[in-house]
Amino acid sequence: MTTMEASETDAWASYGEVFTRRWVVETLLDLTGYEPDRDLGALRLVEPSFGSGAFLVPAVERLLDSAERHGRSLEDLGDAIRAYDLQPQNVSRCQAICSNMLEEAGASSETATKLAHTWARQADFLLDGEPVKADIVIGNPPYIRIEDLPAEISAAYRRAWPTMMGRADIYVGFFERSLGMLKPDGKIGFICADRWMRNQYGAALRKMVTCGFAVEAVWTMHDVDAFEAKVSAYPAITVLRRGEQRPAVVADTTSEFGAASAAKLATWSIADQSSLAFKASGVAAHRLPHWFPGGEMWPSGSPGRLALIEHLNDQFASLHDPFTGTKVSIGVATGADEVYVVKDSTVVEDDRLVPLSMVRDLASGHFEWSGHYLVNPWTKDGSLVDLADFPRLEKYLLTTGDQLRGRYVAKKAPHAWHRTIDKVHQDLLAKPKLLIQDMRTTINPVLEPGGHYPHHNLYYVVSDFWDMEVLGGLLLSRVAQAFIEAYGVRMRGDTLRFQSQYLKRIRVPDPASLDEPTREALRSAFRDRDAVAATVAAAVAYKIDLSQYDLDAGAPLAG
Repeated sequence: MTTMEASETDAWASYGEVFTRRWVVETLLDLTGYEPDRDLGALRLVEPSFGSGAFLVPAVERLLDSAERHGRSLEDLGDAIRAYDLQPQNVSRCQAICSNMLEEAGASSETATKLAHTWARQADFLLDGEPVKADIVIGNPPYIRIEDLPAEISAAYRRAWPTMMGRADIYVGFFERSLGMLKPDGKIGFICADRWMRNQYGAALRKMVTCGFAVEAVWTMHDVDAFEAKVSAYPAITVLRRGEQRPAVVADTTSEFGAASAAKLATWSIADQSSLAFKASGVAAHRLPHWFPGGEMWPSGSPGRLALIEHLNDQFASLHDPFTGTKVSIGVATGADEVYVVKDSTVVEDDRLVPLSMVRDLASGHFEWSGHYLVNPWTKDGSLVDLADFPRLEKYLLTTGDQLRGRYVAKKAPHAWHRTIDKVHQDLLAKPKLLIQDMRTTINPVLEPGGHYPHHNLYYVVSDFWDMEVLGGLLLSRVAQAFIEAYGVRMRGDTLRFQSQYLKRIRVPDPASLDEPTREALRSAFRDRDAVAATVAAAVAYKIDLSQYDLDAGAPLAG
C-alpha cells in the first residue's frame, strides 16, 4: 500500500473535496442496489475518497441494518467495506464514527475498533496496490486537474491509469480503477462532472466503458443543489456496470429537482422497465434501448432528444455515405487568402482562375456569387503547374515576395512554394453542392448549382444519388439541427460549430424510400427556406412523431 506523508500532500490533497447532500447519496445507493433487504455482508462496497463520510456513513447504516435482518454476525463484516482517503484527519474522524455505530449496533469496543480501521483506510486510491474486487463502488471522486498536482504525483497517476489523457481531471483515473475492480455485474455509482463524456480527454475512458461495461444511468444535474457548497462542476449521477449493455436511463434536471423527485425517478428506473418516459418535478427522463458506442463524444441534450439520436442512429445511414456517393467535406484552405483569393480577373491567366464561393454568398439563403476567384496553381491531374508556362501567374505570385515562401507548407517543400495548402479537385467544380456555413445558431444549407469551388470557411455536401433540393430540405429541418446540437461544440451566444465531423453524424433515409409527395414537400420547404415545413416533411421521411422526441416543429431548439 502506498501512503503519502501529510507534509507532501497538504498543498493539494484537500483540493476537489465537495460534500454531497444526503439525498444524493441515498439515491446512488438505491441505484446501485446497496439496499438492506439484500445480504450486504456478502458483498463488498468500495468508497474511493470518503472525505467527511457522506457516502461511507449511510453505507454503514445500511450494512448494519442488513446484517440484523439477515442474522449476520457483526464480526463477519470485515470484508464488506473498503474506503480510502488521503487526509489523516478524515480517516480518524470516520473511523471514530464507524466505531460508534458498530458499538451502538452491539459490537464490542474491540470489534468495533478493528472493523472501523479495516473499513476506513488512509491511502491514495490511485496508487494503492491493494488487490480489491468490488460489487459496488460509490462516491464523489475529487475534482483536481492533473496539471495542478506535483509533477511526480501527476506522472505516477498517468503511468498507473492511461485513460488520464491530456488535461484530464483525476476523477478519470478514479473511474478507470473502479471499473477494473468490478466483479461481474458489479456497479459504479458516482456523482461526478460529466465533461469526460464529451471532452477529448475522456476519449479513452469512453472507449473503455463501451468495450467492456454498460451505462445504466446518466442523470444530468448541472443546476441541482446536490452539494453542501456551491460548485461549478457540471455534475451528473452516473451508474456503470460490468456486463453487456442493456437499456439506459437518461435524465435532465432543473434546479427544482430534489429528494422526492429523485426517489420517484429511482423507483421508476429500477421497477418500471416497460415504461419509456418519466416526468416529475424538476426532471424528465427517457429509457434508451442501449447506449452510444465507441470512444467518440457521447451526445448531449434532453432525454427525448437523446432518444431521437439513438433511434435515428439505429435506423438510418450517415449523411456521409460512400454507398450513395454522398460526401461531406470542407472547402479549400489556401494558407494565404490575401494572395489566392481575388476579385480582379485580370491578375493571372483566365484558366488559372476558379470562381470561389464564400460565406457572404449564402447570406440571403440563396446562392449569390460575390465575384471572388481562387488563383489556382493546380493542374487537372493534381500536380502543380510549371510557372514558366503561365507568366502572368508567375509574375503575380512573385510580387508577394517572401510571403508565400515563408509559410510552413512552402518551407517543407521549397520546390512547391507556390502551392495552396489544399489541392484543388477539378471534378468538384461542376457538381451541385449544398454549402453550410460554420459558426451559426441554426443550420442553413444553401444550394450552389455548380461552377464554383467552396472556400475553407464553408462545408459542403455533394451526392451522386440525392436530389440536392430534397436533401437540402432534410438538412434544413430541426432533425438535422438536433444532431449538431447533440454532438457539436456550442460557443458563446448559442453559436454552433457546423464542422464536417458533426455534419457526418446526421442520419438520413435511403433516397429511394421517399415517396414523391414527401420529396416535393422537402423540396418546396428548401426552396422557401421554411425550416418548420422542412421539419414536418422530415418527420414523414423518418417516420417519427416529433412530440415524442422533444422536437416540436414550430418551437426553437434547446440543446
